[in-house]
Amino acid sequence: MEQSTEAFFNEFRQEMLAGAEANSSFQLASFMETIANELIETGFVEGFEFCHYRAQRGMRVDGYWFDDEGGLDLFIADFESRTVLGSLTRTEIDAAFRRVFTFFQNAVEKELYTELEVTAPEYGLARQLLDRFGFIRRINFVLLSERALSDRVQSLDDDTVCGISASYHIWDMSRLNRQRNARGAKEALDLDLIEMFGRGISCLPANLSSDSYSSYLIVMPGEVLADLYGRFGARLLEQNVRSFLQARGKVNQGIRSTIMNEPSMFFAYNNGITATAQTIKTQQTNDGLEIVRINDLQIVNGGQTTASLFHTRRRDKASLENIFVQMKLSVIDAEEAELVVPRISEYANTQNRVNAADFFSNHPFHIRMQDFSRRILAPAAQGAQRETRWFYERARGQYADAQSKLTPGEQRQFKAMHPKAQMFTKTDLAKFENVWDEHPRWVNLGAQKNFAKYASRIGKEWTSGSDKFNEFYFKRAIARAIIFRATERLVSNQSWYNGGYRANIVAYSIAAINELVKKHEMAINFMQVWNEQAVPEVLLNALGKASSFVNHDLVQPPQGISNISEWAKRENCWTRIIGQLADLEDQIPQDFFDALVQVSEQKEEQKSARRTQKIDNGINDQKRVFDIGAETWGLILKEGAPKKLFSPKEIAVLQVAAQIPVRIPSEKQCAILIVCLEKAQLEGIVQNETRQA
Repeated sequence: MEQSTEAFFNEFRQEMLAGAEANSSFQLASFMETIANELIETGFVEGFEFCHYRAQRGMRVDGYWFDDEGGLDLFIADFESRTVLGSLTRTEIDAAFRRVFTFFQNAVEKELYTELEVTAPEYGLARQLLDRFGFIRRINFVLLSERALSDRVQSLDDDTVCGISASYHIWDMSRLNRQRNARGAKEALDLDLIEMFGRGISCLPANLSSDSYSSYLIVMPGEVLADLYGRFGARLLEQNVRSFLQARGKVNQGIRSTIMNEPSMFFAYNNGITATAQTIKTQQTNDGLEIVRINDLQIVNGGQTTASLFHTRRRDKASLENIFVQMKLSVIDAEEAELVVPRISEYANTQNRVNAADFFSNHPFHIRMQDFSRRILAPAAQGAQRETRWFYERARGQYADAQSKLTPGEQRQFKAMHPKAQMFTKTDLAKFENVWDEHPRWVNLGAQKNFAKYASRIGKEWTSGSDKFNEFYFKRAIARAIIFRATERLVSNQSWYNGGYRANIVAYSIAAINELVKKHEMAINFMQVWNEQAVPEVLLNALGKASSFVNHDLVQPPQGISNISEWAKRENCWTRIIGQLADLEDQIPQDFFDALVQVSEQKEEQKSARRTQKIDNGINDQKRVFDIGAETWGLILKEGAPKKLFSPKEIAVLQVAAQIPVRIPSEKQCAILIVCLEKAQLEGIVQNETRQA
């Protein structure tokens, strides 16, 4: 049952206050970051940097994000920690947007940065706005409000600001409530092609009498595709394709060359685009059938083509008048989309096999992490009377869905066992892990890019040996989460902290401590953190020293770099910190190093966990083989063998499986059968098994 906006407001307020308390952050920062994280997860924005600045001259800004393609998001808050849900009027909306517009205008036209403190976040933003002004092609002004939008406000027209296309967006309590009630899905794009382009797009129905979906073949004008990408950017791309583009280069040079030199051959040379939609509207014309409206258009293969069309037109002033792209559009309703769209994306992207693009929420890695999170009890923290669990949300909305059919009493029990503060997402996990195992600058590049890096690494490691991802890995990941969040609280409480760059300071502080530990050929005692569900005092003190050291270094970027958060994203930032670690080591008491454990001791724990996981994998494989049944194994053998999908050894094992229970496959044979199953799924002989949340 859908929650009322007022009930959502009260729940959201408690969530925000709990976040502010847990992170020792100001309520405004907690409010902004809570909503921004929601928008990042659903793909509305790519990232968020908190930056609160308010001046008497009618200027205000509360956050920002620059993307790599000339997009700028400027955020402003409507927040006074209200206890009652109020109404947001058009007059108040106009006033808020006027304040953030005035800040932008003063930054780019009046050199506002010259009036600001050099180490303050607003200085870096104002300076970067001026420096990057020629590169900015689109501005999204985003108002985040703790009130409900008045029914009288119907729409906000696009505009031009300082010669740049600008649009205005409001995320109020009503819209956020609708977003969460949509089972955690992102807000769908609703494209009226007649309104946008003055005409529909010709299409040819291509579905073969299927009741579950319909398909259309389209010759898509390059101008239309580039315009859509220019307006909606990465929101047009299905999430895994978005990760792919962030993990790879911006423009495919072969595509660019064809656009520039042989535009008439583009249709012949290009592989085309695979896309999905929830619904479409068509109309019959004298020229045939046209699509005039598309709801939730998502490109699941062809993201490079789409982005390259836009960038080549923009950077090279290339005409797309004679460019056309073949598109296969599958219309799939919302209930089927979660299962079917990832499969379409997976199979459509086989020509460009990229781990990040394959790293769906139903990837076995995520399934295993979810299973651990639902099964493993975390020890009771100091002073607590019961064990709890850390809830891994591998797919958006799982935490809310798990409570949706519970009574109020059962919901209280659920939250006691799975505290909201112990819920973490895929992007959270990537952040907790990469700050220790990868370059800390990846964490500073934003949630989506950091996840793409993590996905690429874990995808390769899973293929080489999935038993590495075991109970020890899960418990260590939680220990790292505890350390990460404790460091956030620690930084917020420092006397020198001015409210900016916390994410950058936290990432480099943990990485600096890790580097010192590795220098001594020792290891953090992660199992102690897990067992105590808290950070030992000696480690916390060391992180405090590291955070002060890192902050002092970060706020002094090299000559010519004005924005500290941008400096934190560069390779040289980490190189410079590493070069000064001897100074940090002198500040850290010996008791910290005395509390470390031998690397060999930790490796032995990992080996033991891997041995146990191998046994578990074997048991799981055997159960899966028997659950699938002899009939399906017989089908796989019958349809796969003529296609030469299987080796002679695999065929022999399939013949055994096809006789279950007369013949029983061994543990090693079951592992071979799982490989055969994956081949059959890729070939479309059988479908992937569905997974429960």
